[in-house]
Amino acid sequence: MSALSAFLSRFSVPLYTMIALVAFAANSVLCRMALSSTQQTTPLIDPSSFTAIRLTTGALVLWLLMLLRPSKTDTNNSTRRGSLFAAGLLFIYAVAFSYAYVLLDTATGALILFAAVQISMMVISHIQGQRLTLLEFIGALLAFAGFGYLVLPGVSAPSLTGLVLMAISGCAWGGYTLLGKQSRQPLFDTGYNFIRTLPLVMVMIGAVWLLSVFAVTEPMSHFILSPLGILLAILSGGAASGVGYALWYQALRGLTSTHAAVLQLTVPVIAALGGVLFLGETISIHLSISACIIFLGIALVILAKPK
Repeated sequence: MSALSAFLSRFSVPLYTMIALVAFAANSVLCRMALSSTQQTTPLIDPSSFTAIRLTTGALVLWLLMLLRPSKTDTNNSTRRGSLFAAGLLFIYAVAFSYAYVLLDTATGALILFAAVQISMMVISHIQGQRLTLLEFIGALLAFAGFGYLVLPGVSAPSLTGLVLMAISGCAWGGYTLLGKQSRQPLFDTGYNFIRTLPLVMVMIGAVWLLSVFAVTEPMSHFILSPLGILLAILSGGAASGVGYALWYQALRGLTSTHAAVLQLTVPVIAALGGVLFLGETISIHLSISACIIFLGIALVILAKPK
């Protein structure tokens, strides 16, 4: 029995890490699958409904996980109950993520998202007093140059609105990640943050309903629900978000910050493969070159020794 425990202890971190990264990529694939109108005449679900179901299901799954794993006694309960600010960032990330994927393909969306995550974390760290080394500065310039190339006019250039929305989503996730770095019980912080997004979800649904009542003709202001769309949102919220985030925070116990940051850069690659396998998307040369430039720049920033 001790040999089995030692085996599981040794390989739990790589296993949790691999599952969590696949879950992150699965969010991109599931969201694009549900919201894309290229595979069918209309999307399977609208962005607001997808976000609402995703966050609600994630909150439910994390609540169940918290019941199964009682927290350690802590005299200061606030250290394991998240925060309103973190919940707000989580909500902004999820909403912008869903609306962006109406306009972006899987690979491009994931690339913009995780590049924005790394760049926002780097900028926030700089504001907090962590000055850039020469290698970090060169890496930042490369990453921004990659973004510049990605949005150049051309067949493969992404929608500007989609790019801005996904960049906002990435910045919100970067801030949310930094807020959670000091978490003593990440599962409980994440669970309570998800639960705190539920009032915001209700406000969002109410706002979309008002837009539909006043006959706003924009496609993003209508409710679209189908059984498959609801199922995809549940899978995204319960499995890819709820379980995925829980496993990721568990894996972080055995990973350094540098390793965790570098490993997240594999998500766009996994998402791109998922888009090819499940959605029939193609990986263009334009996107491939941009990805290489951005990844090289971000890798230099992450791997550079701090001053």
